[in-house]
Amino acid sequence: MDTMGRHVIAELWQCNIDKLNDINFIERVFVDAALEAGAEVREVAFHKFAPQGVSGVVIISESHLTIHSFPEHGYASIDVYTCGDRIDPNVASDFIANALGAGKSEVVEVPRGIGPIEVTPRKTEKTYTK
Repeated sequence: MDTMGRHVIAELWQCNIDKLNDINFIERVFVDAALEAGAEVREVAFHKFAPQGVSGVVIISESHLTIHSFPEHGYASIDVYTCGDRIDPNVASDFIANALGAGKSEVVEVPRGIGPIEVTPRKTEKTYTK
């Protein structure tokens, strides 16, 4: 069976603290990332925590994009999960990392829906220039 989806899990470090705490900015970035990847946006839900941090999801016809931000650490964890082979989740993940000003990212891609898999500690690290 071919994969039913691709799931990109990214650890974003050295992000812009102000951007990580701005719910309107993050929501706009996530919608734009989905559109940039060619996805069809269905629903959007984001929450701002006190005193800081944002969590949210953009539901797309092809699955979802999520974030949990930790401005006090300059860190965000993101997931981009897309079903089928029409959309590359890495396009959205890279768009988000650049928009948040990430200095470093650790990215793992997991194929979904292919049956039992062994997840190996394969990691892709990217360093971004500001």
